[in-house]
Amino acid sequence: MSECLNFPDEVRTHTALHIIKGAVVKVLGEGSLWTASTYVSGKHGRLTVTCQSKPSDDEIKRIEALANAKVEEDLTIERIVIPREEAEKTYGQIIYDLFPIPQEVRELTIVIVKDRDGSIWNINACNKEHLPSSKCVGKIALEKPRFRASKKLLELPFNIEP
Repeated sequence: MSECLNFPDEVRTHTALHIIKGAVVKVLGEGSLWTASTYVSGKHGRLTVTCQSKPSDDEIKRIEALANAKVEEDLTIERIVIPREEAEKTYGQIIYDLFPIPQEVRELTIVIVKDRDGSIWNINACNKEHLPSSKCVGKIALEKPRFRASKKLLELPFNIEP
């Protein structure tokens, strides 16, 4: 784990966003596929996704457990730069979030978190720095979520620990 000390906390926390997002979709379903916003500061982050109803305490625990299991599995994180048209043709709209990428951007950086079986755990157009694998994220600890019923949004604050 000493090679993990070379990465700033923001990189570890941002990478955790992608891992948590995969867990959210697996536990809550496709209705939570779209990211409305993200926030990262040091070892603290927040992922806000679409959500039709308030998740149960058990579902939140399952999201946290699944995200931490994927950290432990040491998933590969790929970063590819690809023409926008090719990215859309290959992966579809799933690469986007609710906040748009300006149309004049013709080349995208795509981040792909690969599951152990080679399938895609999470995929997003994202120009931030990421870890090469999930093992350097550390433990993910979800805080009390906030469901905003009027906007159908779920805010998932979290911290990462070594």
